[in-house]
Amino acid sequence: MVEGNYLYKLAARAESGNPLRIGLIGAGKFGTTFLSQARYLPGLHVLGIADLSNDRLLRSLKNAEWKQSDYSATSFDNALERGCTYLTDDAEALIKADGIELIVEATGDPSVGVRYALQAIEYGRHVIMVNVEADVLAGYLLARKAAAAGVVYSLAYGDQPALICELVNWARSCGFNTICAGKGTKYLPVYHSSTPDTIWTHYGMDIETGTQHDLNPQMFNSFLDGTKSAIEMAAVANATGLYPQFEGLRFPPCRIENLPNVCRPYEDGGQLSHKGTVEVVSCMERDGRLIENHLRWGVFIIIEAPSDYVKSCFTEYGLATDTTGRYAAMYRPYHLVGLELSVSILKAGLDREATGFPVKFNADVIATAKKNLEAKEMLDGEGGYCVYGTLKPADLAVKERLLPIGLANRIKLINDVAEGQYVKWSDIEYDQTDSIIKFRSEMEQINRTI
Repeated sequence: MVEGNYLYKLAARAESGNPLRIGLIGAGKFGTTFLSQARYLPGLHVLGIADLSNDRLLRSLKNAEWKQSDYSATSFDNALERGCTYLTDDAEALIKADGIELIVEATGDPSVGVRYALQAIEYGRHVIMVNVEADVLAGYLLARKAAAAGVVYSLAYGDQPALICELVNWARSCGFNTICAGKGTKYLPVYHSSTPDTIWTHYGMDIETGTQHDLNPQMFNSFLDGTKSAIEMAAVANATGLYPQFEGLRFPPCRIENLPNVCRPYEDGGQLSHKGTVEVVSCMERDGRLIENHLRWGVFIIIEAPSDYVKSCFTEYGLATDTTGRYAAMYRPYHLVGLELSVSILKAGLDREATGFPVKFNADVIATAKKNLEAKEMLDGEGGYCVYGTLKPADLAVKERLLPIGLANRIKLINDVAEGQYVKWSDIEYDQTDSIIKFRSEMEQINRTI
């Protein structure tokens, strides 16, 4: 949480005229929400912002209510001297800029995110990986590289994976066994076939409204078709050591007070294949009715009472428990994305601590056909027209040579793949010398040897 040593350190740096200087890569929704709060933190200096679209960047700054004088620097050196921000389309130059201590990677492109993270680590910058797609693709190895270089690699506070990790760490610090960790979302089985053309209808929104809010339909669609949920739960599994269910996520409909009954093992009447896993609950019944008292925007964990005395404490202190009183839910009803990102930035930059990072390669997200795909068709990535992501145990995915969703973009099929089937490496045409594919292969090889 926000209490901590780093607030005193931040105040001291503000007073000394030596602020924590950071660079932001990617000025989408997450970046914009962060920028809206960053200017209220004396001692934090956004030295530079990189985005390929200057129009989008200016629009984001306007939405964040920045003044033009805040970003009027003519160079990185000028920004350093004047204490304002330099805008650029050159992310690599931002990473290398003098004075930068930390990079926030928020592009959303997995391959790009891996590349920028590696460059940031090379230059001795801490990395806050908003780009959870990149984290799931290769975060375990990135975290190892960062540790070897003496810098912090961290998940982004405000995004659900880091908030879930916080709950898991709390539970373990209290001596509780974590039975399940997860989040809520809006889900129906039909959403797996959703495309950028159908996204607005599923969300009850017209195209004009989506455009007005500057929403990228393909990115937004990844939240609906199950891909983003799979990616976020893979990040949680890798950061906590929890192990995914073989069949992935079931998205059971669930009210908050019923979490302990639903997210408990089969043998106790629940819907989990085993203890110590991840799940996402839906705010909708399968017939489309909205559930009252749902957890669509929040996160949760299920803990287990180790004794009858602790069971009685669960009841005494008002926790939501299952029918036996043995399992209890702790939850947070909301997350505020980039509005909370500074927690990660300050912890990493000042206390050299992460708000979650991959400690294992436990989980992967596999490209799954949304329709019957034909050879020579080009895959178009997360949230597109061709594939959605399915959560899988990483050891099984690697053994079966299943294609990670993070690499299923701008890739040509060489085999037909039926709707609902996983895409395999043998189904695609790819360059084995590609740097990101080689990096991913290096991570897989490490997983085989530990």
